[in-house]
Amino acid sequence: MEVNKEKIWFFLQFFYDKGENASQVAEIANGVYGDNTATANYVQFWFCRFRSGIFDIKDTPRTDRPVVENVDKITEIMEVYRLVSSRSITQGLKIDHKTVLGHLRKGEFKKKLHV
Repeated sequence: MEVNKEKIWFFLQFFYDKGENASQVAEIANGVYGDNTATANYVQFWFCRFRSGIFDIKDTPRTDRPVVENVDKITEIMEVYRLVSSRSITQGLKIDHKTVLGHLRKGEFKKKLHV
């Protein structure tokens, strides 16, 4: 059964308001909506949010990771300047080093990263 996240969140809030145990709620959710709908850890996470007073069910835009606009430029730079380091790309484009390494590993530059 295909269930959207908001429906599950309302379901969890209902059982939180009733004072149910997170493990029991996970079993109930899996019995009603199918296996692997909600784990006990997932339910505990939402119960913790509810306890702290966050009852907003809607997804909010995430601010912890900035939108990276320069990722496409990494490949262009590596094709033009073969000997440039990943740290130089990081400083030049002002993006995270892990982002640069991840992008390079996906591309054809994988062999050079292991040297």
